[in-house]
Amino acid sequence: MDIISELASMPGVIAAGEYSYRGDRFTYQGQLDPEQARMASIMCRATTMSVHMQSEILESFCEDCGLTPSRGWMVSGPGMTVCVYTNVFAFLDNRQASKNAVMAFMQAKLADKTDDLV
Repeated sequence: MDIISELASMPGVIAAGEYSYRGDRFTYQGQLDPEQARMASIMCRATTMSVHMQSEILESFCEDCGLTPSRGWMVSGPGMTVCVYTNVFAFLDNRQASKNAVMAFMQAKLADKTDDLV
């Protein structure tokens, strides 16, 4: 089973997917229609690029503090959370999902994935 299928089958995961760093393609599984998944992949890619820029700026104030290269991010609202690690995303229902379990799974599965594509 691939990581997208495994993520999509975790409790409380609404959808999971992967986007290209170039922004020209994506894959997903879950409770999104194709247009929602396309928009989600665009949002995740744009936010990832922003997080990389911001972490590099912060690193300039604190050399070798371990902030770069950025590997992922999370944003959480009252009902839903988006977790991204490298170029893989998961949308979670906060009532049913464990943010810690999802991020730990993503970190373990994607630990060897290179970040030189960003």
